This record gives sequence, C-alpha cells and structure tokens, in this order.
Amino acid sequence: MTLSAHLLLEAAEAAAGAQRFPAGALFVVATPIGNLADISLRAVQALRLADRVACEDTRQAGSLLQHLGLRKPLLSLHAHNEHAAAARVCEHLAAGERVAYVSDAGTPCVSDPGATLVAAAREAGHAVVPIPGPSSLLAALSVAGDTQARGFRFAGFLPARGAERQAEIGRCLDDADAQVLFEAPHRVASLADELARLAGPARLARPLTVCRELTKQFESVHATTIGQWPAWLAADTNRARGELVIVLHAVARAAAAEGLDETARATLATLLDELPLKQAVALATRITGAPRNLLYAAALEMRP
Repeated sequence: MTLSAHLLLEAAEAAAGAQRFPAGALFVVATPIGNLADISLRAVQALRLADRVACEDTRQAGSLLQHLGLRKPLLSLHAHNEHAAAARVCEHLAAGERVAYVSDAGTPCVSDPGATLVAAAREAGHAVVPIPGPSSLLAALSVAGDTQARGFRFAGFLPARGAERQAEIGRCLDDADAQVLFEAPHRVASLADELARLAGPARLARPLTVCRELTKQFESVHATTIGQWPAWLAADTNRARGELVIVLHAVARAAAAEGLDETARATLATLLDELPLKQAVALATRITGAPRNLLYAAALEMRP
C-alpha cells in the first residue's frame, strides 16, 4: 500500500469511523466521474468495510480499489446481468455481509445500472444506504447558471436514431423546464443539428450549456444557444470528444407566455382567479389544448 493510500484510509477512519455501517446492508456508493480526488471519505470508509464490491465493470472497480489500497472480492453487475447478479448480491446480504455497489463513474442508478439491485435488496428486507458523491448531472447544472430554472428534467441518453429520437428531442424542446441530456461523442453533432432544425426560428435563441470531460484534465464548459451550437461544434473537432453533458436551459417565463395565443392566456388568467395554480394549469390544458409546460410557465409569471 502506498503512503498516500494509507493516509487516505486513516483520514476516512477518523472522519467516518464512528458512523453506522450496518451489516447485511447494501451501500450504493458514488465514485469519481474522472478526478480521483473527488471521492469522499465516507465512500472510502464504506468500501474499506465492505465484504465485497458489486460493480458495473470489474476492471474499473479494481483500479479504484487499488488506488485506495484495498483488495475486495468483486461481483460483476451490469445492464445485461442485473437481475441474476442482484439475486446473488441478496444472498450475500442475507448472510450478513456488507456489499458496496459502484458503477463505472458517478452515482449508480442515474443513467447507470443499479436500480434493479436496489429494488431487489429492498424487497428482500435489506437496508440500502446511499453514499452520495460525484454526479455529472448535478455538476453540469451547477455551472450552467440557469437563472430561469424552477426545476429540471433528466433526459439522459436519447434514443440513438429514428422516430423515437425525434420525438424525445421534440419533448425536450416543448418542456419549459431545464433539460439535462447525455450524448455520445459520435452523435453529438447530429444532436446539435436536430435540435436546431426541430426548434424552428422562434426557439433558436434558447440558451444551452455544453459540458465536456467534467472534472478531467481537458474539462470545458461552454455557454451557447440552440442556433449557435452546430457551428461552434463544427469549428473544432475536439469539441465533440469525450463525455458530454448538455443543459438546455429553462424557457424564460415571459417567453413562455408569448408562446401562447390570446385565448389560452385569457383562459388561464380566468382560471387562476378561481383555482390553485396546478388545477388551473391542468384545466387550461384540457380546455385549450396548449402545451402544459408553457401554460405552467405562464401561470408562474401571472401568479409569482
């Protein structure tokens, strides 16, 4: 074990050693998304105490454990074997073992495997303990600076092609809340082109933030718009490399209201005089057929 690993384990013991890490529990452990320095001391302690580590990729998990100076039995659990592997994990939990689960990077179950395992452990009556930490989703939102955001929708990776992909892009554009998307490097240029084409002239100015290689050596965060993004990407091939998180900013409240016709606005205003906001929006959607998200954003503008 290296001196740095020894010191890290000592620090983890000092910071989290007095906390409860119950036997027979599943620990869902967030791990760095690129920068090993982002691992938390509580995550280190959970991995140190684990009897075994279930993981999306044994090579990735083995490398992380080696960095921490730990050796643990590994159990492969990924998207293609999750049901069978979850059953094996539950057997170990039933025997009183502590089992940690880590995905390749970041927080498990967020666009990564793990949800089936968590559900199986809960159904079998075992405690499931979150060990929070790095998340590319939250990292991207934190640097987007979206002053209009009242909430967000995590779209994750869109369908790779076809009508399903077009429909999902349209859904993102129609939603007034912020949208967070993941995209593979070889599809990001087509995503930029499709967003611009489906947005139409009226929505090309909607802001977005493009985050690439978050926490890594070549990290970049770029603020642009739907209309400007394709040309910016095309100007430098490096801009499409690595892991990408795209934040499509929320529609400004005033812009949302402008997207409604007079009948929809008048109907919404009348209903807001008599009903709570959510009920007024739901009824206005049924009456006018206008998009619910635009009506909701307009309602917030009418009744802050």
